[in-house]
Amino acid sequence: MHAWLEQYVKEDRIDEPGSNPYSQQSHKMANIIVEQGLDKMEECWGTEVPLYFPQVYAGTTDCLGVYNGKPAIIDFKQTNKPKKTEWIGDYFMQLCAYASAHNEVHGTDIQQGVILMCSKDFQYQTWTIEGEDFEEYSRQWWTRVGEYYGA
Repeated sequence: MHAWLEQYVKEDRIDEPGSNPYSQQSHKMANIIVEQGLDKMEECWGTEVPLYFPQVYAGTTDCLGVYNGKPAIIDFKQTNKPKKTEWIGDYFMQLCAYASAHNEVHGTDIQQGVILMCSKDFQYQTWTIEGEDFEEYSRQWWTRVGEYYGA
């Protein structure tokens, strides 16, 4: 699914999936995310963007750009079944970690994270965190980093 979405973001198209049933399923999942989530992405600054907070942590975000008028870290998720919000706190912290890294290295002020998720039975979900929620998950992230380093 990620490969289809990366192709769409880079080339504004998705090739046909061929006859492999798993490829067909991930292709349909990607198209659902394009139609119901990526339609709100106004600019793409990059896909599979390596990010790091100097001498602390590193990772790779699926997408970076402007979503609903605001700079955002955007993550694509596929799942076996739909998720409840209370189950995905780690995903929110991941978005905040990537935003902190980008802000630190590139001098940006990204304060929004977006998760675009599709289940294998084609149920779409989206979450956007910003404002107080973004600040809270950022605090949780930095607490976890401190625990890791024994602070």
